[in-house]
Amino acid sequence: MSALSRRSAAALVLASPVVLAARGAGANVRELRVDYATYNPVSLVLRSKGWLEDEFRGDGIAIRWVLSAGSNKALEFLNAGSLDIGSTAGAAALVARINGNPVRSVGVYSKPEWTALVTRPDSGIAKPADLRGRRVAVTRGTDPHIFLVRAIAAAGLSERDIKAVPLQHADGRLALVRGDVDAWAGLDPIMAAAEIENGATLFHRDAEANTWGVLNTREAFLAAQPQLVARVLKVYERARVWSRANGAELAEILGKEAKLAEPIIARQLERTDLSHARIGPAQIATIKAAGEALQAAGVIAANVDIAAVSRELVDASLGPAAS
Repeated sequence: MSALSRRSAAALVLASPVVLAARGAGANVRELRVDYATYNPVSLVLRSKGWLEDEFRGDGIAIRWVLSAGSNKALEFLNAGSLDIGSTAGAAALVARINGNPVRSVGVYSKPEWTALVTRPDSGIAKPADLRGRRVAVTRGTDPHIFLVRAIAAAGLSERDIKAVPLQHADGRLALVRGDVDAWAGLDPIMAAAEIENGATLFHRDAEANTWGVLNTREAFLAAQPQLVARVLKVYERARVWSRANGAELAEILGKEAKLAEPIIARQLERTDLSHARIGPAQIATIKAAGEALQAAGVIAANVDIAAVSRELVDASLGPAAS
């Protein structure tokens, strides 16, 4: 088992048969559990506008909103059967599936540059190679974690060469500011706040190594309720289109939820591309590239067929036409 697999296995156990039976074929669904997250601005628009509630009110289906603090949390909730639709990074969903979490990625909510490697101006760190022996805050099982692994691998290092400090994203920022760690694998909008409020430096950026923001569901739920999933994606598309046309109000909604100032929200949205609607070959290619990089770094086992798992992960049959 790979290093990443060993660390993630406890959190990524398969959902119980009882949970799946309750939400499975023929189940009379009365509640949809959908996540919202500050790294997914479109989800905040949906929650604010009540459009999912409007869509399913006539069916007697309530919407329960579940906060995801990172891809790792959304994937844990999906795996436990406590979430039906969860937003994550594409590469995080791939690693979860490799580790036995039966997720399928069915939609796109953004093409972000939401992660970079972050440090303080006085740390003496200017490139990934400088992280050797240094303390780095990271949220395992997320795109920032995968970004960190790829960055240090390209510099000839592995996780054994750094002192990884596992913290959720917001705590990683605080640890960096306090000087408890030397660097942090950041995530917007928290990363933008560290830049603007704390003078943090993004010392390593690579937009192409940021994998897409994807919407996921469980295989069993998708098989049992494809029409419900398709309707969620339809409403998500309405919110995405609205978000592109109403940038000022989008920023207001995001700022209110994240409790961050306008310049910070503006920085996050500068790095968030909302012009893509449908999941498909472009996302598969990016996810596959991330998986292959992790495999080359020894993080994913050599016997895993990355291309095959990437294709199995993505279901493009239910979303809107490509924009």
